[in-house]
Amino acid sequence: MGTILWFKRDLRVADNPALAAAVAGDGPFLPLYIVEPGLWAEPDMSARQWRFVAESLADLRADLARLGAPLLVRTGEAVEVLEELRVAHGVTGLVSHEETGNLWTFARDRHVAQWARAQSVAWQELPQPGITRGLGHRRGWQARRDKAMRGPLVAAPEALAPHGLDPGAIPDAADLRLRFDPCPGRQKGGRARALELQAGFLDRRAAGYLSGMSSPVTAAGVCSRLSPHLAHGTLSMREAVQALEDRRAESGPNRALAGYGSRLAWRDHFMQKLESQPDIETHCLHPAYESLRPRLPDAERLEAWKSGETGLPFVDACMRQLIHTGWINFRMRAMLMAVASYHLWLDWRVTGAHLARLFTDYEPGIHWPQAQMQSGVTGMNTPRIYNPVKQGLDHDPEGRFVRRWVPELRPVPDAHLHAPWDWAGAGRFLGHGYPAPVVDPAKAARAARQRIWAVRDQDGFRDTRDALLLRHASPRPAGPKPAQTSPRQLSFPI
Repeated sequence: MGTILWFKRDLRVADNPALAAAVAGDGPFLPLYIVEPGLWAEPDMSARQWRFVAESLADLRADLARLGAPLLVRTGEAVEVLEELRVAHGVTGLVSHEETGNLWTFARDRHVAQWARAQSVAWQELPQPGITRGLGHRRGWQARRDKAMRGPLVAAPEALAPHGLDPGAIPDAADLRLRFDPCPGRQKGGRARALELQAGFLDRRAAGYLSGMSSPVTAAGVCSRLSPHLAHGTLSMREAVQALEDRRAESGPNRALAGYGSRLAWRDHFMQKLESQPDIETHCLHPAYESLRPRLPDAERLEAWKSGETGLPFVDACMRQLIHTGWINFRMRAMLMAVASYHLWLDWRVTGAHLARLFTDYEPGIHWPQAQMQSGVTGMNTPRIYNPVKQGLDHDPEGRFVRRWVPELRPVPDAHLHAPWDWAGAGRFLGHGYPAPVVDPAKAARAARQRIWAVRDQDGFRDTRDALLLRHASPRPAGPKPAQTSPRQLSFPI
């Protein structure tokens, strides 16, 4: 057994360059997934995510078994697992894709690289189409990304040489000692479900995409819901883009499909940010903001936000849906993060980790740049402070969403549902059946705005900002300004 094929966030046999490279090598190989307890103990990981991954691993194992070589699953620290297989089977090669993960996986890959060099194991890492490792600026990035998306899909192999080894058990969340995390509305993992979702979206649901994606009332029924599958690789980004382009070629001009395509491209834009600067997970992109908020958050405000008990009805409804389902549309994700950062003045690293745990589709490359953007600490983007009352009136005008997820508000008349503190009966209700707001949203927003903008007046702020723009912002093409969503108002409800 000369080579190990290490599956990471590419849990599929179709359009998998790492699998193709392993098949093209000399001799048989071992298809391997390593369950790493250290990774799953990280503060951004959760049982709901693991269950999605476990379902996807079961699908992948079945697909590989049909080809002749079922997936091996081993639990432990990556270097130890790889070394055990190297010694037992004479491994001289390792193949994987280039993972854009969190800082833990970044450090783990460095350790694996050291091990590979020490043991003379040739490690071949295949780039993710559209993502460039070691990129220092964005000039030409968009054109290269688009070209990569047009590249031919990599066919699945017709057969694999059997390895004859015990495939190993896929552990459950309890085996990994993950905290209790009921999520009854969670999406299920696996390649078959990804293809079913993609077909259903392109055939039917996309018709309501542009009009329905911003409201939590309608978003779940009109968005593709492919985000967890793209995050864990049961479907490749190139497959998603090419399926979309095939459908656009059949249907002709279609604003909804064009909007979906732009959001797929923005996904890669943000993935590239984390790939280029991994410490976005822990450090403000613009260092002038590092001391803006207390690193030790207000415990009462944090707990109210985490549990959907802030006294701001639309915010609480969004948080409760997220807790229950593991998903909510992008605009509401942005609002949850912005309210935590601006109105409640909580540090984005703490609240960002909590949201990451709740997202079944947690993708570090999207999540951490967005957490910073919605907290006003990038220095590149205009701070956007969502008005949680206005968001409720705009996106849940009839109150159906709030009444579903916050049933305690049943006594409150429709006219006061999104701001019950203005209701004449608030004095005998708030603080009893439902909490009074933890902050005055208007006053809190004004105070946050003043603090955020004051930082921008500091000496040297603009010089650092300009350097960040060179590294992370894609230059606009010459000619008229394109009619597309700006990064400031970006939506990722894919």
